[in-house]
Amino acid sequence: MTDPWLRRFHPADDAPARLVCLPHAGGSAPFFHPVSKALAPAVDVLAVQYPGRQDRMAEPPLRTIEELADGVTQALLAWLDLPVVLFGHSMGATLAYEVGLRLESRGTPPEAVVISGRRAPSRQVNDQVHLRGDEGLLSEIEGLAGTDPRVLRDPELRELFLPALRADYTAIETYIPSPGPLTVPIHAHTGDSDSHAPVEDVQAWSTHTRGDFTLTTYPGGHFYLVDHVPAITDALLKLTTSVV
Repeated sequence: MTDPWLRRFHPADDAPARLVCLPHAGGSAPFFHPVSKALAPAVDVLAVQYPGRQDRMAEPPLRTIEELADGVTQALLAWLDLPVVLFGHSMGATLAYEVGLRLESRGTPPEAVVISGRRAPSRQVNDQVHLRGDEGLLSEIEGLAGTDPRVLRDPELRELFLPALRADYTAIETYIPSPGPLTVPIHAHTGDSDSHAPVEDVQAWSTHTRGDFTLTTYPGGHFYLVDHVPAITDALLKLTTSVV
């Protein structure tokens, strides 16, 4: 079974549960390749590939969270034969929440939603990064320390990734949350020095679920998880296998 929205790097046909990973703004499915490798074959991992990047470069990038969440939800309908946990980083965290709401409204809720490096919808700020020129947008990305600066400064590569990056920032900065809250648990993870997702703003995700809520912090900034892959994958393994 293939779908342009989903990548299955390490198929685990005998796994009892499934983890769906949603990337950050400007990100792509291979960001979660290490997570997929670490969890297989105990967990079947799907990584989301948004339009407008890599092998979907010919497609126009989407500019609203609503369109992205609708696309991901539709793609996942064929994969709900197993218990599903949603895991998103940064923009992907907001998408995980929105996809969770959509699945709940269909009567097929996920088992849990895992939030990483993202302030709660109730703690949104009026950022306008998507309105900056190219240099301003690139400067923002450089400050997050999640992308190789050589990639950001390569003229040919910039031409390829800037449209999708700007579309993602437009989507997240114009986001209007759907009515909530979720009924399933939310488990939040964040870096303790992430200025884009202060711990108190991540803690506010607790008001967006009627289920259980946990918060785990790690040393680091917005891309703290790159330095804590073993800890993150261990938490995801324990959570995902516990829902069976």
